[in-house]
Amino acid sequence: MLKAYTREFPKNFNLAVPIMLGQLGHVLVGLVDNIMIGRLGAAPLAAVSLGNTLVFFALFIGIGFSFAITPLVAEADGEQNFKRGRQVFQNGVIMCTINGVLLFALIYFIKPVLFHLDQPAEVVELAFPYLNIVAFSLIPLMIFQGFKQFADGLSLTKYAMYATLIANALNIILNYFLIYGKWVFPRLEVEGAAIATLISRVVMLILIIFILKSRPRLKPYFSKLIQKINTKIFKRLLSLGFPTALQMLFEGGIFTASVILAGTLGAKAQAANQIALNLASMTFMVAVGLGVTATIRVANQKGKKQFLDMKRIAHSIFLQILLIEIVFALFFILFKDILPEFYIKDIEVIRLAASLLVIAALFQISDGLQVGILGALRGLQDVKVPTLICFIAYWLIGFPVSYYFGKEDQLGSDGIWLGLLVGLSASAVMLYIRFYKVSKDYIKKY
Repeated sequence: MLKAYTREFPKNFNLAVPIMLGQLGHVLVGLVDNIMIGRLGAAPLAAVSLGNTLVFFALFIGIGFSFAITPLVAEADGEQNFKRGRQVFQNGVIMCTINGVLLFALIYFIKPVLFHLDQPAEVVELAFPYLNIVAFSLIPLMIFQGFKQFADGLSLTKYAMYATLIANALNIILNYFLIYGKWVFPRLEVEGAAIATLISRVVMLILIIFILKSRPRLKPYFSKLIQKINTKIFKRLLSLGFPTALQMLFEGGIFTASVILAGTLGAKAQAANQIALNLASMTFMVAVGLGVTATIRVANQKGKKQFLDMKRIAHSIFLQILLIEIVFALFFILFKDILPEFYIKDIEVIRLAASLLVIAALFQISDGLQVGILGALRGLQDVKVPTLICFIAYWLIGFPVSYYFGKEDQLGSDGIWLGLLVGLSASAVMLYIRFYKVSKDYIKKY
């Protein structure tokens, strides 16, 4: 019985690894960016962090919409319906382009809100020019997402990884030249980091288009461009994309709330919170890769109308995530006192972070499972009820626990993370019940 699931592990992992590496590359580049900017002083680093708070929320929306492309392409591929797959791909790229322009305009016009966040004037002034350039880079990034999600839908996950890793390496090199004014380049400091981001994202887009167009199997997708938007497909993309964007906003929002709540406890608590979040985000990339794999494989089996295999494959991914996250949980518990020392030498911060890592060890199991189950439900194109589940789990269950127990006279930082654990666990349980019901309905119907 167990072998029916474990034999799918290699295929699941082969699809997931390029996605994991691409996501991890983004995290590591963000870390390098912070280190490079941090050498300029506290104000430039704060400006970049402040600007990115707006950009991250825009990214949640844009990437959420782009996720709608993958299950529709994978389903069309399973049905061997090339024409529909091409229409989804081309309409999806148009949707992502429009989203990129709208998100750029949104950030550009709402950035004055930064003046109302009680931030130092010097920090806000530095953030504005940085934000203008990085916001514009969302246009090539969103178009890239359209091509990436199309390739993922065809189970071609490695091509986006190649483009991402090359562009990330370029970003680091350009950061060095443009931030510090090395060689023939001017010293642009914070603006230099933004320009490096923009150039690397344009190059990333060019690379993925070149790679995909050069594949013989994919040339037909580019040979006949659509003359007008297919209203039916475009509406379908929006109807899948909007709830997915909300799901990402709900989850991203509660983690942002944890940072704000930790800030009320003082600098040491906030530093410990940031260390634990950073470590947890590294291991979360594995679950993200398998979650996208769940979307691809479930949608593909749905297209083939092989619903028993669909359910078995989905469960194989859930089991794989569970086993991997248990290993990570043990790692966090065993090395909880050592890992924070890589970030800071403050004994009090290390003690607080070590305590949080014990809770993180438990919540990442729930977090990994919920992202995997969400991916499977996305493959079934079931997004509305899961969005409601995410809202209930994070904001009606998890956040009140974080808010109440996160006070200094309660459990402090541990209380904040207790709320994350409760919210993510509630999400995982409710989403699995939803997947069980929906997959069972498909099997009964056919």
